[in-house]
Amino acid sequence: MSDAYPQRIVCLTEEPTEVLYAIGEEHRIVGISGFTVRPPRARKEKPKVSAFTSAKIDQILALKPDLAIGFSDLQADIASELIRAGVEVWISNHRSVEGIVAYIRRLGAMVGAATKADELASRAEAHLAKIAAQAAALPRRPRVYFEEWDDPQITGIRWVGELVRIAGGDDVFPELLEEPLAKQRILADPIEVVRREPDIIFGSWCGKRFRPEHVAARPGWADVPAVRDGELHEIKSPIILQPGPAALFDGIEAIHAVIARWAMRP
Repeated sequence: MSDAYPQRIVCLTEEPTEVLYAIGEEHRIVGISGFTVRPPRARKEKPKVSAFTSAKIDQILALKPDLAIGFSDLQADIASELIRAGVEVWISNHRSVEGIVAYIRRLGAMVGAATKADELASRAEAHLAKIAAQAAALPRRPRVYFEEWDDPQITGIRWVGELVRIAGGDDVFPELLEEPLAKQRILADPIEVVRREPDIIFGSWCGKRFRPEHVAARPGWADVPAVRDGELHEIKSPIILQPGPAALFDGIEAIHAVIARWAMRP
């Protein structure tokens, strides 16, 4: 009997690749994003056919996909080209921790692996609950500034702020977390970070290394508690800026480790 589910999937971003490998359905993938780093073997096994806002449409079509999976409005142009070429496309647009968990379950159902996807999602939920319990036991909560880009300065997206909260901290720009687009999270006045006095600064500059010394040298930032105390930390973008399993496991672990050390400091 033939498989009624998609057989030749092109993953335009990393999170569907990570999920499909995690649930043992990687044989369905015929192409991946060039930014994919999880799991490492995917880069060796699958052809890279897209960036984030651009894709090699001819190469994708040559793979004869029966489904292409992408993320967000930023991939709308890629999606429209593929749709016009007759490819079925699913663009997810989840921006919250709850949305990531639901995404895992939806994707699993789409490939006929609902049970395995539910197991992965349940493990993620249990892991988040464990971190939340550890965070609740800490003696104090830090004020946290998460910087997604440095020029212009862009604050963290919703799922990042939610993970910070679960891990034991409080995002200093809670009013910006609901803004889905990066341009809506640009800080008009960088000195506002100084006014909000974060105890910890996380940087995850997508595509380049975080430079804490550059942050510390910003005019007026010397008296920010995080700068004064040397609490400037990089969270690697593949484990926090992808709305997939990595953020729910490794990403929150990295955030919580820093927060726990800070909370227990004399």
